[in-house]
Amino acid sequence: MTDNSLKFLQIGEESKRRAIAVRQQEGSLPGLFFLSGYKSDMKGTKAEALAQWAQQQGRACVRFDYSGHGSSEGKFTDGTIGRWLADSLGVFDACCRGPQILIGSSMGGWLALLLIRALRERGKNEMASLAGLVLIAPAVDFTEELMWKRFTPAIKRELAEKGVWERPSAYSQEPYLVTRELIEEGRKHLLLGSMIETGCPVRILQGVEDPDVPWRHAIELTSRLACDDVVLTLVKDGDHRLSRSEDIERLIAAVAEF
Repeated sequence: MTDNSLKFLQIGEESKRRAIAVRQQEGSLPGLFFLSGYKSDMKGTKAEALAQWAQQQGRACVRFDYSGHGSSEGKFTDGTIGRWLADSLGVFDACCRGPQILIGSSMGGWLALLLIRALRERGKNEMASLAGLVLIAPAVDFTEELMWKRFTPAIKRELAEKGVWERPSAYSQEPYLVTRELIEEGRKHLLLGSMIETGCPVRILQGVEDPDVPWRHAIELTSRLACDDVVLTLVKDGDHRLSRSEDIERLIAAVAEF
């Protein structure tokens, strides 16, 4: 796959295979591997800005849509953390060669850390390695810490009875459909209960005015990272998206360190 054209990869077991949309551009290393947020896709401001910067620098770059997101197959309500992690691993294995910088936004930050753990558990990968990790408002364990623990008894009751709750969104006219399966399956992937080993330098960008992922959540994550080289940047007036021009500059500067 070259020239950043849209391609599709078949991911998953045969009975559950889905076509995952991928855009890949060839270039020098380390390459960029972008993981977007919950209900977001590879056409977002940060993903597009990183792809454009990579092209200008002649750097390799891979971005994709999880199942049920963007141009990929599947229903959003069928999605779970495990399913989206499988999408991420499948694309990483198929498209990445040599050292890579993982860049995870919001939910993508959680998935990036889970992807690293999965790669480490699998053992040495001769095809690709990790050069660095850049996280933007990382929503680690969000299904439990930022959803379930904040839900009112009425919301929990609705999830138990109906299996789904329509969550109002500040980023879309349509509500986000939160499923009981998303919450329950997410408990298999929680990270904040123990130390997290990445084996690479980590840069975290977090807005202090973020209403979805509080800045204290980023502090908690930082305390769990065993890696010595971790830098947390708090943006005083930053929101959750961190997509303003000055935020994009900070993001690119963090990526350019590697």
